[in-house]
Amino acid sequence: MIVTFGNRCCRNLILGCVMLLLSGCYYMQAARGQLDVMSKREPIDELIEAPDTPEELAERLQLVSEARQFAIDDLLLPDNDSYRSYADLGRDYVVWNVFAAPEFSLQPKTWCFPVAGCVAYRGYFSEDAARRKADQLREDGLDVAVGGILAYSTLGRFADPVLNTMMHWDDADLVATIFHELAHQVLYVKDDSAFNESFATAVEEIGIERWLNSRDQGGDFSDYIDRRERRKKTMEVIAAARSDLEKVYASSMAAHEMRRAKETRLTQLANELPAEFETDLNNARLASMSLYQSHVPEFRALYEECERKLRCFFDRASSLQPAESSTPH
Repeated sequence: MIVTFGNRCCRNLILGCVMLLLSGCYYMQAARGQLDVMSKREPIDELIEAPDTPEELAERLQLVSEARQFAIDDLLLPDNDSYRSYADLGRDYVVWNVFAAPEFSLQPKTWCFPVAGCVAYRGYFSEDAARRKADQLREDGLDVAVGGILAYSTLGRFADPVLNTMMHWDDADLVATIFHELAHQVLYVKDDSAFNESFATAVEEIGIERWLNSRDQGGDFSDYIDRRERRKKTMEVIAAARSDLEKVYASSMAAHEMRRAKETRLTQLANELPAEFETDLNNARLASMSLYQSHVPEFRALYEECERKLRCFFDRASSLQPAESSTPH
């Protein structure tokens, strides 16, 4: 998954913690947080009709409702209760994720869970709790990063609501997000983020193109692709820095020399990134930024081979998954 904190790219993180049979404080905060989100859900259809719903919110929820039905009718995505409700959490982020990596490695620390598999983060519904965990990891000598997350998916195991945190996006990105997250419910491979995110991104792109064309807004698809290409180019700049750092870490440099080379390359990267990107860079933050959409061209080619028929595309994509995988339905 691509992760840029506070940005739409991070939307795709699967919050495995809410599904886990864990014990102790981590499980309890996850359970309480998920219950809090679910308790705030209100049916979108009722909110649209309610006289006290702000006009702008009602219009955006109407867009969501139409996109949700389009996802079923045209894109063959799951017909369930996901994204049929809205929850205002009263905060800017739904969760805060903690990432960690060794001082001289871009291999992130991972936590393994029964449902989501092994993931390179821990999710907390409280920013304070996330930062306390980050402090503990720093005490262990790790590079650490904390990022606010605007949305997450439970792979259809809960009826995920549309969140107020998602309303920061423009119309195309909001609709695309719904298509993306529903795609995870069609096909999800345990422990293979690159496969999962590439598939969901391909479905998102296919879906938003068909959606905009159906509304005579086909020209807007070019703008959407342009934004995605700009993000891709930024991730390529990050990938180049990662490659350079991996060579440094694999070298025989003394620790103090390696530390200096690391600082120099991270400073260079900070100067190369767009202004909206975090510049507090370290191995943990870089480990969270990966080109997880590398297989999108292959999935798009598969869609064309299927003559743009989605049932064929889903079946063919499913046949590509590794033997040990998880499909939500």
